[in-house]
Amino acid sequence: SGGGSVFAGLAIYNMLKRNKAQKTVYVDGVAASIASVIALAGDRVVVPSNAFLMVHKPWTVSRGNANVLRKMAEDLDNLEAGIMNVYKENLKEGIEIEVIQQLVDAETWLSGEEAEKYFNIEVVEAKEVAACSSDYFDKYQKTPNKIVAKAPSISKKDNNEQLKIQNALDLLEL
Repeated sequence: SGGGSVFAGLAIYNMLKRNKAQKTVYVDGVAASIASVIALAGDRVVVPSNAFLMVHKPWTVSRGNANVLRKMAEDLDNLEAGIMNVYKENLKEGIEIEVIQQLVDAETWLSGEEAEKYFNIEVVEAKEVAACSSDYFDKYQKTPNKIVAKAPSISKKDNNEQLKIQNALDLLEL
């Protein structure tokens, strides 16, 4: 998954954590943004060496006066604190949360092997990726070329129309 709503993602994570069943999560391509949080809800998280977890600071589209924008910035900081708590719960022993904060601040795409250095995940042999698609990939600043190359081509006009629609939905909080 390329990501999605932080509120929905945290709700999914919490529901999965509450469930007493043994949960195995497979990240076969990408778990970006809030999807990286959801993936960590598993009791066992399996990531091929060529799959990715992407961590970054939450962001939104907003408009309003200075008071509204300050409030939005505070809300984003609070959301980030919640996300960081999830990452902290899933760190390998000896890894400090400040290291993860630096990765989050920089929008970092971690291969399975890289993610295993920080998080309690299991890396397995790479599988060939046939396709990878998400409306979110164009919005991130550092999407790896390996992922972009597997994504279907969308015309600039279609992409701009989709972005306008998504921005309108974001403003309506839908």
